[in-house]
Amino acid sequence: MASMSIVFFLLFTSFIGGRAVPKQSSHIALGSSLSPITQPTSWLSPSQKFAFGFYRQGSGFAIGIWLVSGDNTTVVWTAIRDHPPLASNAILVFTEDGKLLLRTERGQEKLIANATDSASHASMLNSGNFVLYDKDSKIIWQSFYFPTDTILGGQTLFAGYQLFSGLTENDHSTGRFHLKMQDDGNLVLYPVNTGDTPGDAYWNTETFGYGSKFHLYLNKSGSLFIVNGTTLNIVYGLNKDSSTASNQNNAIYRATLDFDGVFRLYSHVYDESGYKVSKLWKALDNPCHVKSFCGFNSFCTMNDDQPYCICLPGTDFVDVNHNSLGCERNFSEAGCRVGKKNASFYDITTMENLMWGDRPYVVSPMSIEECSRSCLEDCDCGAALFKSDSCMKQKLPLRYVRRDMKEGYTALLKVGMRSIKSDNPIMAKTPVIVITSKRAIVQIFLVSLSCTVLSCVALAVSGLFIFKSRVLWYKRLLENGNFGLNEEVTLRLFSYNELKRATNGFKEQLGKGSFGAVYKGALYKGKRLVAVKRLEKLVEEGEREFRAEMRAIGRTHHRNLVRLLGYCAEDSKRLLVYEYMSNGSLADHLFKAQTSPNWNERVRIAQDIARGILYLHEECETSIIHCDIKPQNILMDDFWTAKISDFGLAKFLMADQTRTFTGVRGTRGYLAPEWQKNTPISVKADVYSYGIVLLEIVCCRRNIELDVSNEEEVILSTWIYKCFVARELHKILRGEEADKTMVENMVKVALWCIQDEPALRPTMKSVVLMLEGITEVSIPPCPATMSE
Repeated sequence: MASMSIVFFLLFTSFIGGRAVPKQSSHIALGSSLSPITQPTSWLSPSQKFAFGFYRQGSGFAIGIWLVSGDNTTVVWTAIRDHPPLASNAILVFTEDGKLLLRTERGQEKLIANATDSASHASMLNSGNFVLYDKDSKIIWQSFYFPTDTILGGQTLFAGYQLFSGLTENDHSTGRFHLKMQDDGNLVLYPVNTGDTPGDAYWNTETFGYGSKFHLYLNKSGSLFIVNGTTLNIVYGLNKDSSTASNQNNAIYRATLDFDGVFRLYSHVYDESGYKVSKLWKALDNPCHVKSFCGFNSFCTMNDDQPYCICLPGTDFVDVNHNSLGCERNFSEAGCRVGKKNASFYDITTMENLMWGDRPYVVSPMSIEECSRSCLEDCDCGAALFKSDSCMKQKLPLRYVRRDMKEGYTALLKVGMRSIKSDNPIMAKTPVIVITSKRAIVQIFLVSLSCTVLSCVALAVSGLFIFKSRVLWYKRLLENGNFGLNEEVTLRLFSYNELKRATNGFKEQLGKGSFGAVYKGALYKGKRLVAVKRLEKLVEEGEREFRAEMRAIGRTHHRNLVRLLGYCAEDSKRLLVYEYMSNGSLADHLFKAQTSPNWNERVRIAQDIARGILYLHEECETSIIHCDIKPQNILMDDFWTAKISDFGLAKFLMADQTRTFTGVRGTRGYLAPEWQKNTPISVKADVYSYGIVLLEIVCCRRNIELDVSNEEEVILSTWIYKCFVARELHKILRGEEADKTMVENMVKVALWCIQDEPALRPTMKSVVLMLEGITEVSIPPCPATMSE
């Protein structure tokens, strides 16, 4: 246990130390620039082992970070990785106003580093991390926080973050596989464009946990860990052989999700001839175990230790130059004929020890002969698996096809016969009919002319009907006042009847607010649960909230904001469709549940809420003041991630605004003092509300509670401040076990947030840093209202 504590301490010492300004760094001044073909083309680290700038990709150039090793370029990070190759006249500029911009050959500008503030200088560090600093030499952006397919020694992959493989070995565009550090502590490999379900996963660490923030960490000695609070799960390390360990001082380590979907750990040891690359560890020994390594209707096999794809019988490669794209049928379908008639156009080919990933649509007990005949006669059946008198029929296309010697399945694959092709002998024997009678020719002509006239009339009637329906739809759109709404937000437009059916006539109510009620619904035949908010108050006020919510979150997307999926604006009906939050509101769990969330879970929820508010204040195109932060508006999803909802009272700031005048908005008990003083409102109003919510999270009770034994405890904020001054914070936990330092820090953060003077309250960025333990929290003064 002591050795584990030492490893954990050293791990986090190196991690936290990476945040400070290093002693050795290359100073890149404002006004510096790079070109793909004229010097300088890159900025080197002080050790000259890493470079940031332009590198060759295909017929052009890309921007990234690479390990410098002669002619061989090992790319470890790529900017705008899915952008087409850049031309030779592109320029990377570190502008005088502190922005890192790419100027393309067409004069377009693209932001490379989306820093929160203007930078004053930049550095390419010896660790392989490219960073931007503000005027106080604090890091405001770093490439380590935005990994692509690689993490380096000293780098962390946080929970919820992912690595995406490259497209090919030399093309670093987004590829077909991704590695996900899940919130549940499991590190999992999936193919892209899947549901990331357990059935899609092809490798995982099985490090499930609950209650703390997980992250993957590669230390500078080449050990790979999954860290969770006080728990350390070793993925690779501590058992390396002595030959590897002896060179670790000269080694650079990287963990990369390669283009073939295998997660590997490499070491680069420098000697006189350059870097010697070694593969230390890989997640999978057999690349053929990677799901979707081969596309539809194909399977993977090994040839001289190299994986390659083979098409199933009856199919050919979609693209012979890219075998991983899958296969398609190489014969024309005869069309569906009932029963035995269908069987005369197809045949069955058998293959042993073959399996695939999708579930069958029919499973029936029968012999292998009956299974083969049943698939031939079934229009939907493209293949079947047979084992132990069980027939499992499957539709095409087949995915995740693989060889499996252990299961012992026999695959029955339907293929086309020559009789359905144009050159088959059956069609060749068909007698040719030659018509010589003039009467028959006239009849054929009249029938053909009649069919042509009828077809033209049908097309004209159809065209007229479509035109009139479009005109009526356009008029209805104008009458409803919805013209131009789709230009403002890119959301799905639902009809009222569609949402009425989805909610079963607005039957199951989830909650009710001042402007209307929220109902549970199901879309896509019950596969997608949603929450439908129906605005029911006065038309003017309901319309104002409707448009406020559309503007507030129609264009935003953040893991700590409830996602808006669509809307309905039909006649006077106004409805909003949100993702369904299965675990209710934070208020339910803090104030109503028999068992409150444990301390670690409450810390995580507090951090989630802070990140969501930070996004609204500083990371949107225009700053958004939520105006109604309270536990009832914090909802919990399936994974207990806290998300902010209800933007009906939100207020927007113009680009040059920091404050604005508006009427009182929000809920009593969470309102900042400036709401009552008729003074301009800023984002600090949300900070005050968050401070009250943070105190409620710490104590699991409301801010104002009349039914208490001690009169001093009625107002939570006043009582907590008295306990803080008296160093008696153990009273507010009521016997619950918790980290005393963390409790004190959270209380101090909350007391800073509820200062009466907005200027004394911290920004949400500072709140996040303080809650994460990155920034030290000073002793807060007594809020003015408590001292009166």
